[in-house]
Amino acid sequence: MNIAKIANEAGCFDLQFRKDVRHKRTNSPTYYCWKAQFVITGSVEKEDTLKKIQQALDCGKLHYITGTKIRYSVQKLEDLQNKIMPFFNENSLSKDKKRDFELWAQAIGILYQNKGKSLSQWPKDLFRQLINIQKSSQQYKSKKTRTPKWIPVAEAVLEHLTK
Repeated sequence: MNIAKIANEAGCFDLQFRKDVRHKRTNSPTYYCWKAQFVITGSVEKEDTLKKIQQALDCGKLHYITGTKIRYSVQKLEDLQNKIMPFFNENSLSKDKKRDFELWAQAIGILYQNKGKSLSQWPKDLFRQLINIQKSSQQYKSKKTRTPKWIPVAEAVLEHLTK
C-alpha cells in the first residue's frame, strides 16, 4: 500500500479559519480559531485501506459521511506536526499536491508554535501569513473556483486585533 499515492489521488491538506458559537454558555460567546487537518475520502469499499492507513500512521479517525462514503481524518495538531508532516516529508507527493503540502506544513508550524494562545496573543505577522497561505493553497485544490468563505472573516478579525 502506497499511502503517498493514495494521498495524491484522494487526500487533502486542509486549513480553515473557523467560527465557533458556544450556545450553551451565557450570552452565546463567539470564538474564532484556525483549524488544520489531513483527510482522505473514499467509498465504503475503501474502508480496509483507510484502516490500514490509520494503523500505519498511528493517528486519526474514520467517519462515515453517508452510506456510501468514508473519511479518514487527522485533526490533532500534535499528530499533524509529529506524524503526518514527517511522513510526507519522507514520502514524496505529486507536483501540485507537494506544493499544497509544503504550504500546509508552514501553516502547521505556525499553529503548533501558537498552540494554546488566544488569537489576540498571536504575532500579527503570523496570523497574516496563515491568511496568505490559505489564499496561495487554493490554486492546488481540486475545486479551484471555490473562494474560501472564511478569508474575509479572518481578515476582519486580524484588522480588529491590530486596532
